[in-house]
Amino acid sequence: MDIAIFIFLSSGLFLGWSLGANDAANVFGTAVGSRMIRFTTAALICSVFIILGAVFSGAGAAHGLGELGTLNALPGAFMAAFSAALTVYWMTLARLPVSTTHAVVGAIIGWNWFSGSVTDLSALSTIMSTWIASPILAGVFGALLYKLTVWVLTRAKLHLLRLDSYTRIGLILAGAFGSYTLGANNIGNVMGVFVSSSPFTDFTVGGVTIASVEQLFLVGAIAIAVGVFTYSKGVMMMVGDGLMPLSPVAAWVVVIAQSIVLFLFSSISLEHFLASQGLPTIPLIPVSSSQAVVGAVVGIGLLHGGKGIRWKALGSIATGWVTTPIISALICFVMLFVLQNVFNQTVYHEVRYQLSAPVLAHLEGEGVPSAELSPLQDREIVGGLRFRNRLREVVQLPPEQEDKVIAAAEIHSLLIDAGKFPKLDRAYLSVEQVRALEHLQGRAFAHRWQLYDALASLTPAWRKLENTKINKPFNKLLGQQLDYIFSYFEVTLGAPE
Repeated sequence: MDIAIFIFLSSGLFLGWSLGANDAANVFGTAVGSRMIRFTTAALICSVFIILGAVFSGAGAAHGLGELGTLNALPGAFMAAFSAALTVYWMTLARLPVSTTHAVVGAIIGWNWFSGSVTDLSALSTIMSTWIASPILAGVFGALLYKLTVWVLTRAKLHLLRLDSYTRIGLILAGAFGSYTLGANNIGNVMGVFVSSSPFTDFTVGGVTIASVEQLFLVGAIAIAVGVFTYSKGVMMMVGDGLMPLSPVAAWVVVIAQSIVLFLFSSISLEHFLASQGLPTIPLIPVSSSQAVVGAVVGIGLLHGGKGIRWKALGSIATGWVTTPIISALICFVMLFVLQNVFNQTVYHEVRYQLSAPVLAHLEGEGVPSAELSPLQDREIVGGLRFRNRLREVVQLPPEQEDKVIAAAEIHSLLIDAGKFPKLDRAYLSVEQVRALEHLQGRAFAHRWQLYDALASLTPAWRKLENTKINKPFNKLLGQQLDYIFSYFEVTLGAPE
């Protein structure tokens, strides 16, 4: 293994360890805090199912990530992962349950800030809205489920020993499922940026092929499991007992309420159903399981008048939620500066923008008046923020049109290289989509929209549907597949002369 790759990979392992140390509390914290399950038992179950989830269901997590920004250099990706991991580690030392996603979002914003890239404010606002919605929803579900569960148990009149046994089994099953989901959903954040440069090679044992990505995810999952065993107990006790004393039944309700919230924000089937009924759909955005757990605990506490809630502890947790992305962004910015100027590493590749005649014609077809953009025609500008500032000096466009101009003008050197087809993720793409790509072998494109137009002209499988609620799930998946194809066939450009 190349020593440089190993060094860069170490930041992902550190992030995995930090995630395990902090996020294991989300699935077993209430069970351990209520003394229903021993820590060692919880850690063992959690570790096993995290590894299973990461290896068998984690591949999709590597696709469709990064709407906030594209980390286009491995040293920069290393530092973003390291900054997020360091932030989560500090919060774990303080025994505060924070979201790894918060830290990763902060690190990406820090990278955008340092590289002069534009942060997608629409995507950021949507993500931040879920940081508010998820704990509120979890609190509502927690309160309702607790009342319903107590009502059922009162009428069932179970013996205390039998109730105790059922509750333990319920906590173990809920925790195991939550751990599986934790591994599947988070391994992409831990190892996703290293998929394209995985140091492993495919090998076959007993007729079963172990793919390079599966090996990579296994290593990342083991790092998460080590974090669970070595450093998660403190955060588990904060969630399970430090915020509010929980009965065994309440502990079970908290885990179930958290699972419902995560399901609402991640189920494609639910989105399809709601769209088919003409109902509002829920955005499919990764939400913080830490916030959902805390919200559920507070919801149950408020049901009892809020007397049992330790408000000082809740204030500390809320402060951690706010400061985590800020701290991560600042650390990432400073460390990128050090990595670039002290160690002479390329932490980002500069992105060029140009309003050429084809781009202006494309924008005209998209409903953006191109005549007002003529002062910038054929001028090559380096950096997203610089281009946006020049654009605003020339014309004031509505935000939606401005975003279209920036996206269309961005130069991407794309080459449909036949040599890359053997490692193409065919399980993620349909047969028709792969055939269209094969038809374009050897073709080069200067902009992503040009590749999209070429693919869409070959098959409806690459063509976006009319923007309606019922078509939203298809268009969302297609957008993620396109992002994967764009990144896979992109040829990195060097710095300008």
